[in-house]
Amino acid sequence: MAEATQEIHKQLIEESKQGNKTSQYRLYSLYAKGMYSVALRLMRTREEAEDMLQESFIDAFKKLRSFRYESSFGSWLKRIVINHCLNEIKRKKTDLQFFDDMGYFEQQEAPEESYEAGLSVDNIKKAMEHLPQGSRMIFSLYLLEGYDHREIAQILSISESNSKSQYMRARLKVKSILSEISNETER
Repeated sequence: MAEATQEIHKQLIEESKQGNKTSQYRLYSLYAKGMYSVALRLMRTREEAEDMLQESFIDAFKKLRSFRYESSFGSWLKRIVINHCLNEIKRKKTDLQFFDDMGYFEQQEAPEESYEAGLSVDNIKKAMEHLPQGSRMIFSLYLLEGYDHREIAQILSISESNSKSQYMRARLKVKSILSEISNETER
């Protein structure tokens, strides 16, 4: 079944490379929802995420001839979406608000705790909204998009240790917010 799906996608990709609008629309339909989620986590507002999604697909279809099946189409497209979002954030000259005292977090490893009450996708998204832009981006890229700290450091032009520190800070802040949400639901 997975091979059949890959063949269908390969056929859609090849037809899209030839300019077939129906195939391009089908590719868009298959990937738009997932790529919108990626853009929304990075951009904060629905409108900005929608803009980034549209621009990313336009760019992807323009660059489709360069897609060589070395990775999945979804991975290739996700990278385009992330790059568009990061470029837009840089273009707006958004202050990423990185934490200065990295040494504090480098020496501490918070114990893993499990949350039952308050741990939901919606609550995590709400908690992420309270993070500074830079920390939120790193948290999202690491935890939700699967990038490692070396890749994040390259993407954001920061040090690897800064990426690790920002992730730790964001994780602690999200944990704190989830704890507050959990306490509120118990009342």
